[in-house]
Amino acid sequence: MSDETPICSAKGCRTHAVWVLAWNNPKLHTPERRKTWLACDEHREHLSHFLDLRGFLKDVVTLEEWERGSSGAGSG
Repeated sequence: MSDETPICSAKGCRTHAVWVLAWNNPKLHTPERRKTWLACDEHREHLSHFLDLRGFLKDVVTLEEWERGSSGAGSG
């Protein structure tokens, strides 16, 4: 576990992330695989729209919720 604060994935943004955008590219990933981008409040909608237009967006949850859901879960 890292002590670093998660940072938004938007190009050039250095704001603390509060959202997790779970996505997958069906041409490259198995259906259950989830890649993630992090987003601040300002960039959540823009990044979500970018992924959704391509049919990649699967879920948007708070970083806190994502971390709770992944604790104790098996990884793969």
